[in-house]
Amino acid sequence: MSDAPESVQRTRQPSAARIITAACVGNALEWYDIAVYSYFAVYVAKVFFPSEDPTTGLLLALGTFAVSFLIRPIGAIVLGSYADRAGRKPALALSIALMVLGTLIIVVMPSYEAVGLLAPIGILVARLVQGFSAGGEFGSATALMVEHLPGRRGYAASWQFTSQSASTLLAATLGTVLTSALSEDQLLSWGFRVPFAVGLLVGPVGWYIRRHVPEAPEFARADAVAPDHRPGLVLLREQKVRVLLTIGVLAATTCLNYLITYMPTFAIKNLGLPASTGFAGVLVGGIALLIATPLAGHFSDRVGQIRIMVPAAVLILVLIYPLFALLVAVPGLTVMLGMLAVLGVLKAAYFGPMGALIAALFPAETRATGMAVGYNIGVAVFGGFTPLIAAWLIATTGSPLAPSFWVMVTAVLSLAALAVIRRRVVLHS
Repeated sequence: MSDAPESVQRTRQPSAARIITAACVGNALEWYDIAVYSYFAVYVAKVFFPSEDPTTGLLLALGTFAVSFLIRPIGAIVLGSYADRAGRKPALALSIALMVLGTLIIVVMPSYEAVGLLAPIGILVARLVQGFSAGGEFGSATALMVEHLPGRRGYAASWQFTSQSASTLLAATLGTVLTSALSEDQLLSWGFRVPFAVGLLVGPVGWYIRRHVPEAPEFARADAVAPDHRPGLVLLREQKVRVLLTIGVLAATTCLNYLITYMPTFAIKNLGLPASTGFAGVLVGGIALLIATPLAGHFSDRVGQIRIMVPAAVLILVLIYPLFALLVAVPGLTVMLGMLAVLGVLKAAYFGPMGALIAALFPAETRATGMAVGYNIGVAVFGGFTPLIAAWLIATTGSPLAPSFWVMVTAVLSLAALAVIRRRVVLHS
């Protein structure tokens, strides 16, 4: 590999905090919107997907949530390839602009009662726009961080997931406040739109920050050597196994994350608890993730990512059923808080090191595309469909414990992927 261009060598490196902020602001907005939609799915269903059977309306709302994830792999290919060809900066600026557009549609969309079928169609379009933009977000943002901070990849990449925790925490806080302070009629009339409107405030700030951060030196060097490379084609021909391993690694943590976001709906529909109980539980889980995730990422820079992730996945596999059984047997605020605190810590231990491990699977020339494609297929399969699968399993089996079996399946898949990576794959430093 030849030396970097002189302009790259002379570029003054920004602070770690600036790089992390620029990379994580869009990711935070993405996950905030996801959490808000999931938390308020009951109200979204009543306003935009009305049905004589409340369960049918909820399944339609969750189905729209799930379908939007199907477009994420397309966004991953388009925006990921754009990031690997044109740079991390322009791809990140474009993705956050699209996220804001999708959120705006949800905020202003009239109800089904006012405009008929245009309402659910509009919500579907909004989620598809958000899904497309989110498709390229993770790969580009994580690549930007690990390439700017090569000596602290675990810590840097962990902030992707810490920002998810922070956004989930904000969403849960707003959910707790709104569901406690507003009546059912107020929530249905305008209250459920408030969290989406709050998300709009992040967009312009995030776009400005991303436009003023320098390009990653490692990408600039790689681009100088192969300016006309085709990352999508290389990925398809030479790195399919690495993409599959990325999907496998994501299975357990992604499923667990979306199951946690489903808990407010689970609390209302299956346990007969007030909505505020579910939101309070998610709030506690978000605090655990916020604190533990960067610590796990930092520690992984010393001992290695896999050595932390494997024990965490094993504990998720072993504990998820007894935790669900306890909650169903003794439903209440205390048990809900304890359950989600435990799951938050376990998720953080797995989550924190994961970004650096996935980044190391791909060279700089295909990193944004490879991470984006693998990540978004994994999220589409094990994330976007998890609330729908959880609701379907409960309806089909009649058991509120059924969602725990889905988590156990994904934990086994992730452990298998980690075993293959440890034994057979040469990671890129």
